[in-house]
Amino acid sequence: MYQRIRDLREDKDLTQTQIAKMLGMSQTGYSKYETGENDIPTDILIKLARFYGTSIDYLLGETNNPERYK
Repeated sequence: MYQRIRDLREDKDLTQTQIAKMLGMSQTGYSKYETGENDIPTDILIKLARFYGTSIDYLLGETNNPERYK
């Protein structure tokens, strides 16, 4: 999961600071999500899935299909 959120961010050429700002948190706090130091709360997972246009299952590694459910 942690690698996926990093890869999605990097694919969009965004910094941790930019994503953290969108989430209303510090860059340090967001960085801990990407490294796996902190678990990602459900509300943050929902925001990330919506932002990247993918499913929570994809973020969690439950599927390799990045498309949202229809």
